[in-house]
Amino acid sequence: MKITEEYIDNNVDFIQIKSARYIGDFAIRVSFSDGFNRLVDFKPFLEISLHPSIRTYLDEAKFKNYEIVDGNLNWNDYDLIFPIEDLYEGKL
Repeated sequence: MKITEEYIDNNVDFIQIKSARYIGDFAIRVSFSDGFNRLVDFKPFLEISLHPSIRTYLDEAKFKNYEIVDGNLNWNDYDLIFPIEDLYEGKL
């Protein structure tokens, strides 16, 4: 079979994070560009990680120091970042 035409939908809306508010105990309320909101609990992910650079974020002061960059949550210049789809679904 030969493909003779490609379909590209340039009108696809990409979901981004519009705002994020630290709630406490490593949980962040995330608001997405489509109006959906999710409370994401990062603590289980941080606690089970064996990687030392990830475990450093169990320091609450360091964890709270995130920012939104290009529509995604970002810690320390991409030292810690999660796929938007995972945050949207609440699956870390």
